[in-house]
Amino acid sequence: MPEARLPGGMPPASRDLVGYGPNPPDPQWPGGARVALSIVVNVEEGAEFGIGSGDGRNEANPETGIVTQGAPDPCTEGHFDYGARVGLWRVLDQFDAFGVKATFSACGRAVAVTPQLAAAPAARGHEVSAHGWRWEAHAGMEEAVERLVIARTVATLAEHGGARPVGWHTKGAPSGNTRRLLMEEGGFLYDSDCYDDDLPRIAAGPAGPHVILPYAFDTNDMRFRTGQGFAFAEDFARYCIAAFDRLMKEGGRMMSVGLHLRTIGRPGRIAGLEQLLAHVAAAGDGVWVARRMDIARHWLKRFG
Repeated sequence: MPEARLPGGMPPASRDLVGYGPNPPDPQWPGGARVALSIVVNVEEGAEFGIGSGDGRNEANPETGIVTQGAPDPCTEGHFDYGARVGLWRVLDQFDAFGVKATFSACGRAVAVTPQLAAAPAARGHEVSAHGWRWEAHAGMEEAVERLVIARTVATLAEHGGARPVGWHTKGAPSGNTRRLLMEEGGFLYDSDCYDDDLPRIAAGPAGPHVILPYAFDTNDMRFRTGQGFAFAEDFARYCIAAFDRLMKEGGRMMSVGLHLRTIGRPGRIAGLEQLLAHVAAAGDGVWVARRMDIARHWLKRFG
């Protein structure tokens, strides 16, 4: 009887499931902080798929859960529009109230149609980083198209944000070329296409070391979407505070909090951000709240 074969193969050698293991490096965050906290605001308003925007389809994950096919979807457009019209200012004012500087991860098309989405955060001292041209995954994207997407996004954010972006984060899955293309472009300090750690790491690039900053989907207001766990503002705050307190106890960690203008910017949810920022403020010098480019620069200086 022939030997049975196991189904499938093995994960590729390039996939690192070990990481730092039980002995992570000491990041020596500024001021002796135990945790570096990165708050990321995803700016996607106007970059979502829409027939009305000249795309071949409408957004596949609308707020209502009902996908409109074959015609423009003003309902979904309105949900995204709220983030640009109202949520932006509510979130910016909340950051000002606590003296917090964040990273606004912006889609190029969103900024091209509404320049204030980059100009307003930049004017208040926040970082404007790149989140692709449209709000889409890059998996399977042709290399020539992806190279153009990166270049157009950089140019648009530089024009309206006052400085070229030095960070990148792809919605969902990047392509097999994304990180290489970012390194070859030459102006990126870091990317956030990573979800596997609580600390950054460095990759070797053609123009020098490239920092990989982890991101997170659990400490993220995306979980207000129906069925994903958050219903009230307090749900978001409680979960993020629990993660923050655990990392503060462990020390030597980085934490990412993900926000969306159209989500946390709603009046019934903004209190969750307020509660989190108040809790973080009470930690005093124990936490370094920093823009992602500042964390990347620190890591490069320390380990590059």
